[in-house]
Amino acid sequence: MMSSGSLGQDIDDDRHIQEALDALHQMQETPRLVSSPEEFEALEYEIRRRTDRLGSLLVGYHLQQSLDSDTLQAEQALLVSHWPKPLTNDGRVQVWVRTAQGLAVPVWVTYYRRKGQRRAGKRYAGVYAGLVLLGIYDRCTPALSAAVSLLAAMLGSLDEAQDVLADRGVELDTKTVRQIAYRYGARARLEQQLESTACADSVAGRRVVISSDGGRMRLRETKRGPKTKKGRQRYTGAWREPKVLIVYVVDAEGKRDSSFAPVIDATLKGPDAVFALLRTYLQRLGITQADQVLFIADGAPWIWKRVPRLVRALGLAAEQVHELLDFYHAAQHLGQVAALRKDWSAKVRSRWRNQQRRLLLRGQVEQVIAAVRDICRGRNSKAIRQHRDYFVKNQSRMVYAEIMAMQMPIGSGAIESTVRRVVNLRLKGASIFWCRASAEAILLLRSYYKAGRWNLLKRMATSHLALLEA
Repeated sequence: MMSSGSLGQDIDDDRHIQEALDALHQMQETPRLVSSPEEFEALEYEIRRRTDRLGSLLVGYHLQQSLDSDTLQAEQALLVSHWPKPLTNDGRVQVWVRTAQGLAVPVWVTYYRRKGQRRAGKRYAGVYAGLVLLGIYDRCTPALSAAVSLLAAMLGSLDEAQDVLADRGVELDTKTVRQIAYRYGARARLEQQLESTACADSVAGRRVVISSDGGRMRLRETKRGPKTKKGRQRYTGAWREPKVLIVYVVDAEGKRDSSFAPVIDATLKGPDAVFALLRTYLQRLGITQADQVLFIADGAPWIWKRVPRLVRALGLAAEQVHELLDFYHAAQHLGQVAALRKDWSAKVRSRWRNQQRRLLLRGQVEQVIAAVRDICRGRNSKAIRQHRDYFVKNQSRMVYAEIMAMQMPIGSGAIESTVRRVVNLRLKGASIFWCRASAEAILLLRSYYKAGRWNLLKRMATSHLALLEA
């Protein structure tokens, strides 16, 4: 049933929409002649301002009609009945909602508050069920929230995102941009954790490459002790290592298959957390149906000691799985070994390094280990032994000839590039310190943006299913 407030709103909407149409019609009837680029630009901005106003009014009109419809009213009742906390109808209130055009429009919507004694002038935490069903959070339409969050992820800072939005006619301060983007990412992460979240892609019959690595960024961590003279909490800027993962598919020639958007994600919660994410993604992709699965990474122990557990948890067959140490990291160690022989000339070092690289590529790892062992003497012998142990420990993962014969990659350039694009170019920099929750949100947003999976993230961020699990 339509309330008197909503009826009055419809009348106002009709009047404002007609006024906006009349203004545009007047511009059509009376052409404005321009004679300079500045005048033409001003004309374009005025037309956009007027059309943006008309667009916002139309969005508000359709939004109000949807909120008043019997269908959405029934869905609201169903949502409230499944809410984790008991809710009670607190009546219809007017709420201003920002649209993608940058203007706020008023709508009447039912507010449901938590049951309990209500103090005068106070509202208990509750929910605008109708807005939640339509993906409207933080008083922003889904299109505006997605646009703000995308700019926060793709640009170098929130200030840059604010400037771009302002140029589009969307006037938001930096604090609002931050709040919208970070909450957008947090909602997407909650939705991602639901077992019901499906993945439209499949790797059945495909050849899959999986890599993980760590980046570098600084976290703003609270420091114990008295506050500053200005009353601010002291903090330390500790370096932390966000863990990044990538899953992609290669074709018959070993090149990345462009028909499959890679899966990219990152977290600050440590190795176990990133492998838990990896397990979730691989299960949803149907990894057991893949033709071949290649795990490739550098020699970090935190990666390789968890790979066998992941393989068992996924139920992968031994003949499906291959583990490979990144060839270029191994070659780097050979260069470091040669550099430790101070009695060798540059030419001798280069010849020795190149010879061992060729042996590695041919799969003759035992000969490489023997060569390193043979020169393990002198004052740098301890350092050379450490490199020797590196090759011994990873010997089973240096089957480069076998992997090349299968036309699959022997380098972890994909994850190295991903760390740079996701972490270094956005979160790492001089005098940049992140709060943990903020960094987690940006890591998720930027991962999905760089993977080309932004539309999937939008569906996750606007879903209300995770709220029912709270």
